[in-house]
Amino acid sequence: MLRRKGIQMGAFVAVVAGLGLASTVVQAAPCPAVTVKDMKGVAAGAFPQQYELAEFEKTANCKLSFSENPDIGKLNGKIVGNKGLPGVNDRLPSEPLVVAPYDSIGKYGGVFDMISNATEAGTSDLLSTRHVNLVRYSDDLSTIVPNVAKGWKFNDDFTSLTFFLRKGHKWSDGAPFTAADVEFWYENLNLDKNVIEKTKDYALVGGKPMSVDVIDPQTVRFNMPSPYPGLLAHFATHYGQGFQPKHFLGQFHPAVNPDADKLAKAAGFEKGYDVVNFYYGQSDWTDVPSPMLKDPSKIAKLPAAIQPSLESYITVADTTEGRHYVANPYFHMVDTQGQQLPYISEQDEVYINDHEVRILKAINGEYDYKLQSLSLPSAPVLMDNKGKGKYNVQLKPEIAGPTFAFNVTSADPEKRKVFGNIKFRQAMSVAINRDEINEVAFFNLGKAQQYIGFSPPPAFVDKKWLNYYVQHDPAMAKKLLDEIGVVDKDGDGNRDLPNGDKLVLNVQFATQGIATEVVELVAQHWSNIGVKTTSKEVTPDEFRSAQSANQLDVMTWRKSQPMAIILGNPELWNPPFENYFGVRNGVLWAEYIDSKGANGVKPPAYVYELMDDIKAFQAEVAGTPKSNEIGARMVKNLTENLLFIGTVLAPAPIYHRNALKNFPEFKTASYEYYRTYPYRAHQWYLDE
Repeated sequence: MLRRKGIQMGAFVAVVAGLGLASTVVQAAPCPAVTVKDMKGVAAGAFPQQYELAEFEKTANCKLSFSENPDIGKLNGKIVGNKGLPGVNDRLPSEPLVVAPYDSIGKYGGVFDMISNATEAGTSDLLSTRHVNLVRYSDDLSTIVPNVAKGWKFNDDFTSLTFFLRKGHKWSDGAPFTAADVEFWYENLNLDKNVIEKTKDYALVGGKPMSVDVIDPQTVRFNMPSPYPGLLAHFATHYGQGFQPKHFLGQFHPAVNPDADKLAKAAGFEKGYDVVNFYYGQSDWTDVPSPMLKDPSKIAKLPAAIQPSLESYITVADTTEGRHYVANPYFHMVDTQGQQLPYISEQDEVYINDHEVRILKAINGEYDYKLQSLSLPSAPVLMDNKGKGKYNVQLKPEIAGPTFAFNVTSADPEKRKVFGNIKFRQAMSVAINRDEINEVAFFNLGKAQQYIGFSPPPAFVDKKWLNYYVQHDPAMAKKLLDEIGVVDKDGDGNRDLPNGDKLVLNVQFATQGIATEVVELVAQHWSNIGVKTTSKEVTPDEFRSAQSANQLDVMTWRKSQPMAIILGNPELWNPPFENYFGVRNGVLWAEYIDSKGANGVKPPAYVYELMDDIKAFQAEVAGTPKSNEIGARMVKNLTENLLFIGTVLAPAPIYHRNALKNFPEFKTASYEYYRTYPYRAHQWYLDE
């Protein structure tokens, strides 16, 4: 549950307005090197591990002087389209965010080496290290704190959320960042079908759009058609940033610039929207290939190789082998000595899709950090070699567990009938030997658990749902299959579909989403009750494409979310119950709903109940009796229908080299809070 300071209306007004802090006369004394480990006698600020500038100077009784990476001029020279740099005082906001490093004041320089699976696959680890949004969760994973916005305010009924931005904040090209960039992101990108064909669930409130008002350059207000207290939590966790550079993309957007099409034609495009999509990628996912990879020949006639950003690093090279990034010279954070962050000068990303090669490179200490695509079965070899490789491994609980789903809208009508039968899904759940999975794949460190939608389970969850059909009972599984006519009709030892067609489950999986050992064990368990099952490893892109095209019998990936995310994003409760990057089900149900019945397959009644309940749940303040009542009903409805079948929830390894400093203990090994985002990768540094 969110702490009250994370959602209450007036708790941040003092921070937002300064209320006397900015006018306080401070001594011209040097500021103490405050860290989380050693606060130097300085009191904590209004938010954990960070201060607004005036707040820090008053609390520490000092005056900050700003300094910069000595190589920042060279780094800026690599950003195609950027001009020469003014001094650091003119690049920072007049109200920079002051952060306390975890252990020590860092030093500048070095290259942060990372490994991803492929372009747009397995890349959220690195994305999270440079990510910013209006707000974020602190590393306690319960307190929402300022980031790009310095404060916020809800109205009394949570139908209005106002953000207060930083004076003097600039994009990576030096242009001013203002409230108009937030309005442009929402009104001209999210709601424009020429840019994003289907508005994202999180950008709607009960299925209806919001509106955005620019109050002044540093004040922007979201107006909701109904109460939506979870909007703040959404911005604290989601990869989709609540702003885009209007000064840059807007020049090619017809609704912003009447000459957009003319400008686009001069750059070699047919119309302005083509340029917007060339940069923005027809997606809010921030990792689509840049123009450098899409078509580098077109960059010469465009303003820059990539669109400006507020992130801590900017892309300067993009190929099919990987990407390279340099520090953003206009980044809005400083440490308690006034040094502009980030400390590390550059990032380098290499694509390697082979899991065994990734592990070998980890053992050799060839990259600096990894969480994504690591799972517990890899932990022993990593632990055994950490001395030789000079790295460390944390084992932390996962939020999302390995989950299986039978395609209830299969293109094969006979399979659709069987997969849509609750008795079949019950049978396949109890056929799974979760104790064996826990022992063989997870070294008895996990716990059998049914998929309930929420993780960790809130207080309103009846514990019986965690154990719903998780017992290993092959006899029950066989009996249930017999009852629905899934029996061996031709005597070959394998069960067939009721019409006599062969029933073979082909499970495609990607190691980014689930451990090989789990898939192989489940395939054997299902084969043991007569349902012939094969498994095949594919790339994440292959899996996602086949899943979205409704071509799979069985879908599998890690799945679940904490309530903090569900309050602001309904995707796990609306067909197809996840975005493109996760495990989905009911693709044709989603098509039916989106087309208002013109295409696809009509969902059963319980799906409409889930859709109604998530709207009602998000309109309530978390923890109230009404919210708990709705949440409990959602869990019962989702779990009873076993659209997704849970297995074992276990810890996972988090890897980092010893030379990477200010690296804290993580609370979870998870994507759900956006990986490293709560742990302030901007203040990591390399000591070598």
